[in-house]
Parts: sequence; C-alpha cells; structure tokens
Amino acid sequence: MDKNLFKNFTYGLYIVSSKYNDKMVGCVVNAVMQITSNDPIFAVSLNKDNYTNKILKSSKKIAISILDNTTTLENIQNFGFHSSKDINKFANCNYLIDDDLPIINEGSLGYMIGNVIEIIYTETHDIFLINILKTKMLNNNKPLTYEYYQKNMKGISPKKAPTYIENQGEESGSAKYRCLICGYIYDDAKEKVKFADLPDDWVCPMCGVPKSKFEKIN
Repeated sequence: MDKNLFKNFTYGLYIVSSKYNDKMVGCVVNAVMQITSNDPIFAVSLNKDNYTNKILKSSKKIAISILDNTTTLENIQNFGFHSSKDINKFANCNYLIDDDLPIINEGSLGYMIGNVIEIIYTETHDIFLINILKTKMLNNNKPLTYEYYQKNMKGISPKKAPTYIENQGEESGSAKYRCLICGYIYDDAKEKVKFADLPDDWVCPMCGVPKSKFEKIN
C-alpha cells in the first residue's frame, strides 16, 4: 500500500479544546469533517494516546478553533507537539473563555462549540461525533490548509496525527536522524551542519526537544 496517496486529500488545521475540573486542554488536529447541515453534526478524530481525548470523554464538551493563515508555527508547535498532561498550553497563547471552554483567540478565524453525542472506536484513534450548538466568526482571514502548513511553513505531521507517515522525507543516501517526539527528520545532506556537529544546546526546530531525543534511522 502506497500511503503517499493519502497526501492528496485536502485538510484544514484546527485546535480542539476542552475543560474538566479546571484542567484546560487542547491539541492540533486536521481530521475534522462536517457530517450534517441541519442540526449540524461534525466528526473529530483524536489519537487514543492524546490527553485531550481522555479529557473530552469526561467533559463531553468541545471547542473547535479554525486556524487561519496568520497562525504562527510556534502556536502549532505548542499545541501539536506537547501534552496538556505535562504543561498548560494556554499559558503561552492568547485565548478567551466561552461557555467555560478555552478558545484560541489569535490565529483563528472562528470557532464552534458543541457536545459529544457518540464515540466511534478504531484501533489507534477515536472519532467523536459532535452536535454543534454555537459558532462565532472572529475575522475574515483565509483558513490555514494542511498543504500550506507543509509547503510554506515547512510543518510536519505529529506522530499522533491521522496523517502521520513513518520516516517522512526523501531518500538521500546520507545519515538521517528522527525526533522521537514529533518525527522531524534531520538530513545531513540537506543541512549546512552535520547532526553530530550540532552544539549541545541545539533543539528540534519543530517541537523544541534536545539532540538526545533523536535517533539515527540510516
């Protein structure tokens, strides 16, 4: 099976958030789909290992922020490559509270709020069916597409994303090193400095972890 075919599907980028017992959580997703128009139902796919998945199953309430083309790579790194179990992601971003849920207020063109009405379980991901109860536009910017994120922002899929493909990147015959946290590939042939010669304080450009969190893959 050539999974590269899947890259031809179009996606947007979103931050889903929830709150339970004063614990605010959120993560980046690209698998959000409208199912119905009247009495709108949306589907959201979340990795089973994602902490937001766990909280959402308890709270049954979700906010879906639609990222726009002013979103920074730092914002995606914050919500996409770290766990809400370990850090308060909202401490480093501009957000608002609506219906007691944290909402991304910067780099977002609008948001939806709804309740979980059903969960479909698959091997690695859970699909949450959401009854949308409220929507609000924040600006008229263009939505951030996954294609733009990959080609213009040089972003990659987090390991827990449905679109993650193992060992992303082209073959070059040179040494490559993969981040164990986000999957970023450092290719000696494409960089000015070989990985072994990078300073000890160098960090992954995608998720910010040190060199020690990389493994050689060829």
